Amino acid sequence: MTTRTALAAMILIAATGLSACGEKKDKAAPKAPAAAARAVSVGSVETRPLGGGVEASGLLVSREEAAVGSELSGYRVARLYADEGDYVRAGQPLAQLDDTLLRAQVDQQAAVTAQADAEARRVSGLDGQGVLSQEQIETRRYQAKAQEAALKELRTRVSRMTITAPVSGLVLQRGVQPGQIAGGGTTPWFTIARDGLVELDAEVNEADLAGIRAGQPVQVSLPSGQAVSGVVRLVSPRVDSASRLGKVRVRLPVRPDLRPGGFGRATFGASGASVTAVPESAIRYEADGLYVMTVDSNNKAHQVAIKVGQKGGGWAQLVQGPPAGTRIVLGGASFVTDGDVIRPAATTQQAAR
Repeated sequence: MTTRTALAAMILIAATGLSACGEKKDKAAPKAPAAAARAVSVGSVETRPLGGGVEASGLLVSREEAAVGSELSGYRVARLYADEGDYVRAGQPLAQLDDTLLRAQVDQQAAVTAQADAEARRVSGLDGQGVLSQEQIETRRYQAKAQEAALKELRTRVSRMTITAPVSGLVLQRGVQPGQIAGGGTTPWFTIARDGLVELDAEVNEADLAGIRAGQPVQVSLPSGQAVSGVVRLVSPRVDSASRLGKVRVRLPVRPDLRPGGFGRATFGASGASVTAVPESAIRYEADGLYVMTVDSNNKAHQVAIKVGQKGGGWAQLVQGPPAGTRIVLGGASFVTDGDVIRPAATTQQAAR
């Protein structure tokens, strides 16, 4: 073998070795890992009533109060039969005025009335006979009627000497003392909460009034830490022009710890007819409209355009969009793009909490 031939063989062997090493390195090089699926919270479109989540504070008030007093003047209060905190029945005596002098006047007037009646009976049938003038006859008849009216007025006073409760309920306030002289004024002697009913007079923001309906359940928290279940009885038809607050009356059960003038805080529950709704945290606000990211059976996300109606309690009515039961991406929707494969991290409606 010549020197030139040997050199060519060595070059060929070296090239073959380098090629083999390159192939081994290429085979040993690891492949780039596939992108990991993003973990996001997933909920679903639901059929549910809107409303709820609204909180408002207010004062405890009587549903209806009856003010009781005396129409008579100049009579002394002899006895009191009820006090603050007592529960009374309709027609039950609350106070008694001293009627000693009045009854004596009744007896006297009864005698005068009897005499006038007798005089009127004597002239009965004498009209036009000339025994007495017609004027004398009419005078006796008039006097008899006048005395009967006076007697009736005194007996009416006697019936009102006993002050009675016009309604059944709880006595909230007593403003009269024994021995006091009745003045016939406007200051009530007793204030009664009819049937002991106490309500929460809550003040609600104008924007939240639309989601509150009569019959809606309410949870009322008291300063003592107690919670009371109530129901919306009335939503005021007007809003205060200065505060932009509207009144909502919440009917509460009869309980001794519910006192008019106290404070309460209401949390309103769901109300209204059931609608197809989506959690508000699932909605994406784009320049060209609103969207949600739905999730198919392969956990792939799809952007779907929607239109919404009324809102309440963290939910929005779907006027146009996917049907109830469709899985949707919740709070992380803004980080998911159309076609992404996601990994569901939850199936609870976190937006409603």
